[in-house]
Amino acid sequence: MKLDGIDIDGAIKNIESALKQEENLSPALKSMINILIMVVKLLTNRMGLNSKNSSKPPSTDHKPPKNTRKKSTKKTGGQNGHVGTTLRPVDEPDEIEIIKIDRRSLPKGHRYQEVGFEKRQVFDMDISRIVTEYQAQVLEDDNS
Repeated sequence: MKLDGIDIDGAIKNIESALKQEENLSPALKSMINILIMVVKLLTNRMGLNSKNSSKPPSTDHKPPKNTRKKSTKKTGGQNGHVGTTLRPVDEPDEIEIIKIDRRSLPKGHRYQEVGFEKRQVFDMDISRIVTEYQAQVLEDDNS
C-alpha cells in the first residue's frame, strides 16, 4: 500500500529483514518493534477500507467534494449599481406584543420612568393548503 507516495509495505519488509539480521538487539526491543509493525499494518489496512470492499456504510467513505462552481471575479455581496430592497415597517401591524421589563431585576436605589418603546417587526409568512374538490353531477336517462 502506498500513502502519500510512501511504499508502506516495502518499508515494513525492509524493517523486518533488518530485524532478522540484527543480533545485538534485546528480545524485548525486538518484540516491541514487531508489535509496532503489526499496529502499522492494521492501521494501513483499515485506511484502505471503504464501502465497496468491506461492510462499512457508504457515509464513511471519504470522497473529496465535487465543486463545480467557477470562481467569480466579482467581490462578495451586493454589486455596484445594484438597487437593494429592505422590508419596511408597516403602519398597522396585525398583532402588537408589548414586552415589559421586570422592574424587580433592575438595580435598587434608582428611579426609572418610561420614555417609549423600541420597536421591531417580524414578518411571518403563513402558507396554508386549501384543497377544493369539485363534484360534477352525473345524470342518467331513465329510458336507457
